[in-house]
Amino acid sequence: MAVAGRAWRAAALLPPWRLRAPRRDHGAVAAAAAAGGGGGGRLLLGAAFALGGGAGLYLAARHRLREHSAAELPAGSLQLTLYQYKTCPFCSKVRAFLDYHGLPYEIVEVNPIMRKEIKFSSYRKVPILLANAGSPVQLNDSSVIISAIKTYLISKRNSLEEIVSFYPPMKTVTEQGKEVFEYGNKYWLMLDEKETKRIYPVKEVRVEEMKWRKWADDWLVHLISPNVYRTPREALASFDYIVREGKFGTVEGFFAKYMGAFAMFFISKRLKKRHHLQDNVREDLYEAVNEWVKAVGKHRLFMGGNQPNLADLAVYGVLRVMEGLEAFDDMMVHTKIQPWYQRMEEVIQKAEAAV
Repeated sequence: MAVAGRAWRAAALLPPWRLRAPRRDHGAVAAAAAAGGGGGGRLLLGAAFALGGGAGLYLAARHRLREHSAAELPAGSLQLTLYQYKTCPFCSKVRAFLDYHGLPYEIVEVNPIMRKEIKFSSYRKVPILLANAGSPVQLNDSSVIISAIKTYLISKRNSLEEIVSFYPPMKTVTEQGKEVFEYGNKYWLMLDEKETKRIYPVKEVRVEEMKWRKWADDWLVHLISPNVYRTPREALASFDYIVREGKFGTVEGFFAKYMGAFAMFFISKRLKKRHHLQDNVREDLYEAVNEWVKAVGKHRLFMGGNQPNLADLAVYGVLRVMEGLEAFDDMMVHTKIQPWYQRMEEVIQKAEAAV
């Protein structure tokens, strides 16, 4: 672990729940799928998925996060199953949302090589949330999942199926000629006027939340891979952890560790160019998180005030996938994010304990 990483933990007056051994269950996420066919290509494709494009690195790690069982819910309650890659930032966003709201859920870890766990779905990305509130509904896209479930929790006027229909996918074509689905209104909660005023007393509160949720998806998430794979040493450290904790065979582990680290180091450079990052990508990360802290301000615990709002949960979900890596420790030392981040950890842990 980097000296800087030890420094921020030692210097801080941490609450008891932070004095345990450093958590390493989130790890790093990879960026960009490798080209080429054959077994090695498929393995690397499975080991490294496009973080900025909506996927993450498969980590079949032991779950230190306790599993939430939807079967424990009372009859008639919302039953949820989350299909995920554990270290995908978009999946992490959904978990943060569900945990904070005390919603029990089952987790199905998806193998990115075969993805047989989601063979039932024509939508081939994660997260996917299967929800049953009387009839089964599939929700795709992390921000749609969060907006739809939040709307359902606030408003009982419509069924979950009806609410999901308010977020229709729109097919678009990227610059590379690839067809993708977009959700133009995914940051909106579908509330009536009375409900809106209760949740957002003034218009500016809603506008601010939506702005920063979008910022987390459109900018912050693209800073993760270039930072965790910034140097060959950091890339190898990331993949060493993944192989040690993941369900890889001997040969698979070798390819995932060495080929994956090698590929991701160079791919991260392409991502840096694509997103117009500085030569030292740490500076972009530092500037981004300090921009977030400035937006929260000195007089609020969270952007949501005394409790996190959807923007807080989104930013926290994206950042925590770096936990246990040098980029995360550097961020804690060289930015002002630590107090807010620790408050987020504490409030989510309390919500989980209450379930």
